[in-house]
This record gives sequence, C-alpha cells and structure tokens, in this order.
Amino acid sequence: MTLRQLVSPIDGSVFAERELASDEHIDRVLSAANAAGKDWRTTPISRRIQIIEAMVQYMEANASDIATELTWQMGRPLRYTPNEILRGFQERARYMASIAEESLSNIAVPQTSGISKFIRREPLGTVLVVAPWNYPYLTAVNSIVPALLAGNTVVLKHATQTMLCAERLASAFAAAGLPDGVFQYVHASHESVGRMIHDSRVNFVVFTGSVDGGKSMEQFAAGRFIGVGTELGGKDPSYVRADADLAFAIAENVDGAFFNSGQSCCAIERIYVHESQFDDFVDGFVNLAREYKLGNPLDPETTIGPMVNAAAATFVRSQIRDAQAQGAVELLGESQFENSVVGTPYLGPTVLTNVDHSMSVMRDESFGPVIGIMKVSSDAEAIAEMNDSQYGLSASIWTSDQDAAIRIGEQTQTGTVFMNRCDYVDPALVWTGVKETGRGIALSALGFDSYTQPKSFHLKSV
Repeated sequence: MTLRQLVSPIDGSVFAERELASDEHIDRVLSAANAAGKDWRTTPISRRIQIIEAMVQYMEANASDIATELTWQMGRPLRYTPNEILRGFQERARYMASIAEESLSNIAVPQTSGISKFIRREPLGTVLVVAPWNYPYLTAVNSIVPALLAGNTVVLKHATQTMLCAERLASAFAAAGLPDGVFQYVHASHESVGRMIHDSRVNFVVFTGSVDGGKSMEQFAAGRFIGVGTELGGKDPSYVRADADLAFAIAENVDGAFFNSGQSCCAIERIYVHESQFDDFVDGFVNLAREYKLGNPLDPETTIGPMVNAAAATFVRSQIRDAQAQGAVELLGESQFENSVVGTPYLGPTVLTNVDHSMSVMRDESFGPVIGIMKVSSDAEAIAEMNDSQYGLSASIWTSDQDAAIRIGEQTQTGTVFMNRCDYVDPALVWTGVKETGRGIALSALGFDSYTQPKSFHLKSV
C-alpha cells in the first residue's frame, strides 16, 4: 500500500492522506468506464444537460465548504476561493451545456438527388483528465463537462495537492444522478498514469501542467494514435501603450500579476510599458502592490496567501536573486511584507525594473508573485519582446485604440489576445496556446471537437 499526503501550505500540516490506486483498482475503473459508455453514448443530450445542471447546483449549494477545503489544500485566500465555484465553474459548465445540442448535432452537407448525406459526431470512448492544483475546478471543468456532454466517460486524476477536489466532483455527479462508471477518479502515481494512457480502454488524454509533464504524456501515448490535449507553461506578456488609461492599466496589471500569488496559467508574468508612460506606471504599480496583505489565507483580511509549497517559493526567490545579480532593481520585495518568511511558502509581491530577457525572471515561467517591467519605445519593439518566448498562451494590450490592439494581436504569437483585460477565460472563446504552451483546445463551440470522432453517412436510395 502506497500513501500520498496532501500537505497544506497554510501551516505545513498533513491535511489529507490517500492510498494510491493499485493496478487492480485502475483495471476495474477502466472496465467500469467502458461498460458505462455503452449506455451513456446513447443517452439523449437533453438528459446529459440536465445532469450537468444538477451537478453545478450541487457545487453551488456546497460552495462554502468546498471553498474552505480548497483554501486548506492550495492556499488561496478564503475571501476569493468561493468565486471559483460560484462564478467561473458554473459559468463554463452552463455555457458548454447551453451550446451542446447545436454543437453536437449532425453537420449538414450539400445533398445529391437520391442520396442522403451528413456527418455525425460520435464520442471517442473514455477520456482521461490529468488536472492541476492551481485552479483545480476551473481547469477540470474545461474538459470534464464537454467530454461528458459529447457522450464520453471520464476518469479524473487530480494533482495530489488538490486530490480532494476529485472526490468533491464525484460526490456532485453522484448527487446529480450520473450513472455509475460514467465519471470516476483515481489517486495515482505518475507511472500508473502512464500505464493508463497505454491501455486501449483510454481513448483521449487531457493534461494541464508543465512542459516536461506534457512531453511525458505524449511519450506515454506514442504509437496509440489517440489524441493528447495539453495546456502547458506560460510567460504571458502585457503591453501598456502610450494611449492606455493609466490608472485602469495599473490596477488590472497588479491584479493580473499577483492574484492567486501569481499561480495562474494566464497570469501576467512580464510587462512592457511605452516610455512615455513608464515612470508613472511603475510608481503607481508599486504603490498599489504594496497594499496587499500577506498572511494566513483563512483570515478574511488576507489578500495574498502562501504559494503552494516552499519549493515553489524557493524557485521564485532564486529568480529574484539571479536577476538582482545581473542588475535588476527591486522596487518592492518580500522584506516589505510582514509575514514573508524565507524558507516558507509565504512570499510577498516583488516588482523588478532594469530587467531584460537574459534573466530567468523574464524568460522562464515563474508561477509566483514576481513581475519584471521593461520600457519600450514602439509597438514594434513591444511585439518583438512579447514574441521572444518559448510560450504562447495569452497576451494583453492596454490601449484606447481597438484597431491597434487587433493589429498588434495579429502579430503576437499567442492563443488569446486581450484588450484592456487579462487573466480571464471566456467560455464562448476557444482556450488554446501555441509553441510550448501546447496544443489543447478547450471551451467554445470548438471545445467539443477534441472529444468526438466525425463519421460520414452516405445513404443512396435504390
């Protein structure tokens, strides 16, 4: 028996402990998923939509308990955790349910006399979802809901840090009346996940996590000819143009950089400011970031909590030290936050200037509360700097000129272009990335494509 511990970043205590699934247990899970799929794939879409709605209602009714449990697991301040359920989770689930019937209907094609033709979308089978800890419900709902609506069964393997979220989702689906075997979860090792992907009873894999993790998923699937949807690293840029509303841009960039301690896939991780706005932007940014209250996330006054663990905070601290050694200037740092303690997950916001792309903090994903701000003299320079990255998830442009935002966005290598907004996933728009961010596609009408196989019907009357 192998146990896995969930250590809370709040105080280092063991918040939960679970036994990892054995090969025998995983075999039973996959067999149950395949058996349940025979009936689920023929269940009317209207019934699938009803079950998704009932699941969402369960989550909403239990949002307070779920939020407290989530704060203990990954450290986000309790004042913010209910929003993951009451806003983001339900918004995405209900939107995908609202477009399911139309998006999954037969595709009409030009007809020929005496011949009936159409394309039908059929479910793939069993979808394995490997979900991350930073937004454990939001990232999971992106794949679980469209996969189920499309008629697939789902097996969820959540990150150890948020493994109780998998159990919560199972309770929600059970309360909603989802048939046994259609949604299941496993607490499993990396090696067991690999064996699951090798298993012929798994028909698609969704992974959100690191670039190295994504490469492992693709290696596990090699030779199986199944799809692997990935959302991997990010180093999302922000560009503040000369015509930007400065006060608005400052407030939104501070929130985009430091919300959830910077532990967001699409957090702002580097900022480029036109030289005419640079000094005022930096001054305002630092003054606003200084107002964060770092502390125990269970305290309602806390506005920024600990990072997920001490190792993650140590990495960010090393980036800061290395940048300073290369000439970066720290305008705000953890020494100015009372509860920021070296060696712990508690790390206050850090703002650096005099940075460049030779520094890890401007090149490698930080996934923490640190930001580097660079001065640029033109749109062309900003575009070149934004594209100088191995990643491409989102980019935000702060301007009063929509045509300029579109023009810049067309030249920016990224999956999403924001104007005067950041760090938000709109379920009506496809969520995807380029380069080493991966090739996953989630949400929007396109979000069902990954979970279906097109089949052509060519019916000739004789």
